[in-house]
Amino acid sequence: MKDHSVGDCPIACTKVRSVLARVGDSWSVLVILALDGVGVMRFNELKRHLGISQRMLSLTLRELERDGMVQRRVFDALPARVEYALTPLGASFAAPIRVMGLWAYENLAQIDSARAAFDARLNP
Repeated sequence: MKDHSVGDCPIACTKVRSVLARVGDSWSVLVILALDGVGVMRFNELKRHLGISQRMLSLTLRELERDGMVQRRVFDALPARVEYALTPLGASFAAPIRVMGLWAYENLAQIDSARAAFDARLNP
């Protein structure tokens, strides 16, 4: 198997970087986890659940839909009803995110302690 360092695959690495940006985007991660937990949510349910602004949620959902991770369904009703759910691709992305979230939860005390020690060194 060939080593794929950045110098060897500039186009592929650029594409992978854009996909991994979803992992680095905390709102995308939180939306994926929220939908993974319940299956289908309406826009305002997600907004309340996450404590996110309407604009940021709209942008995040649009990007996740563009990436094929979230499906948007619009129902003819007054007022219009819009539901969001994970696609199979989004569900597969949720699996490693759950593992990272569990790791973060299990290590919160250690991380808080390290942060406090670091801050104390900077601000004696």
